[in-house]
Amino acid sequence: MLNINEIMEIIPQRAPFLMIDKVEEYVPGESCTAYKNVCINEPHFVGHFPGQPIMPGVLIVEALAQTGAIAILSMEENKGKNALFGGIDKLRFKRQVVPGDVLKLEVKVIKKKGPIGVGEALATVNGEIAAKGELTFAVVDMPKEN
Repeated sequence: MLNINEIMEIIPQRAPFLMIDKVEEYVPGESCTAYKNVCINEPHFVGHFPGQPIMPGVLIVEALAQTGAIAILSMEENKGKNALFGGIDKLRFKRQVVPGDVLKLEVKVIKKKGPIGVGEALATVNGEIAAKGELTFAVVDMPKEN
């Protein structure tokens, strides 16, 4: 299990764009299972949608991407690097995600060739599929700080 501080040692995202709260398990280069506690005080709920707060689908996909990034960036050769989107395929949303939900995020790396790879991504709430698809990633060097 990884706590929030350990997650931030692996991926570069920070609040308010850090979309995972804890990692249950991960195998470097292979898979990761993480969780996002969906809270009403998150800034996107102010406008999405007033009176009917729903987590934007793009943020669910970002949470999945960050989960996959834990698997990829925890590999020794990728420490200190970043993982960027290369594509999103076969992605479908099956259930709304609302404040109070705990989003379970699972990503399995199904292809890797050099710095490019594909992860099979699944987001669920209480066992119900919220989103499912494939995420293509590219591992890149982080820019040097001045």
